[in-house]
Amino acid sequence: MKFLPISLLIMALATATALAYDPSALQDFCVAMNSVSCAVFLNGKFCKDPKQVTADDLLFKGFKYPGNSANSLESKVTPAFVDQFPGLNTLGISMARIDFAPGGLNPPHTHPRGTEILVVAEGTLLVGFITSNQLNNTLLTKVLYKGDVFVFPIGLIHFQLNIGNTSALAFATPSSQNPGVITIANAVFGSKPPISADVLTKAFQLDKKVIDYLQAQFWYDHN
Repeated sequence: MKFLPISLLIMALATATALAYDPSALQDFCVAMNSVSCAVFLNGKFCKDPKQVTADDLLFKGFKYPGNSANSLESKVTPAFVDQFPGLNTLGISMARIDFAPGGLNPPHTHPRGTEILVVAEGTLLVGFITSNQLNNTLLTKVLYKGDVFVFPIGLIHFQLNIGNTSALAFATPSSQNPGVITIANAVFGSKPPISADVLTKAFQLDKKVIDYLQAQFWYDHN
């Protein structure tokens, strides 16, 4: 019995450790400050006084009309993230409407802070994601039809391509109020300032002229 208090202490410490964790990041970075004099926000947003919240704060009407897919990608993402829909703040969920013209592409991209579930509302989409280096960068791909649902795990590169002869429509639900979007081509070849050509020629095993050409392109952001 003399060992019982020590056992209880160990159990208590283990429980405290299991219950204590850092919240998930909702922005790219948050530099710590010792003074609040120049603080802007913590993890995304301030909260409205709950006594002043109305039903309108929990309503989003941005999905009523198709997004304009008349662009180089022939697709348009209409996000309902916390910036567009403040009622999502702290709820850990968001949505996006994705409109595709025939042949339209939502190009390879990642969401660093959210897993995404996609449901096809109209049309036929070729979708896929690439696993991490640990799993040999395996491509997992599928053709989706109306009513089909597919999941893209957090942080993995994924895409959607309209392979039908008509327009397509899909709705995505990331598991974060602010999942973030990193479009691979835009980030690598359109960064400001540009990534050194020495880095990119070696990383992609391309001639510097090709890198210069890619960096000179206009990388359209359809989000």
